[in-house]
Amino acid sequence: MNAPDPDLPELLTSGEVARLFRVDPRTPARWAIAGRLTAIRTPGGHRRYKSADVLDLLRRPADEPPATS
Repeated sequence: MNAPDPDLPELLTSGEVARLFRVDPRTPARWAIAGRLTAIRTPGGHRRYKSADVLDLLRRPADEPPATS
């Protein structure tokens, strides 16, 4: 896994992830449901995404399947 970008916060909102990828704000949640991106739930039920996971997805070729653990 790559080191997180020092310019990004540790956890990103769906809106922040969407802006990085230039996609609809609902898309990161869809990716989490599909297993492409791991989401952490806040006590209020909102999704947050680790910046390192987001950067890994950003660097992955579009046709490459997600890594499984």
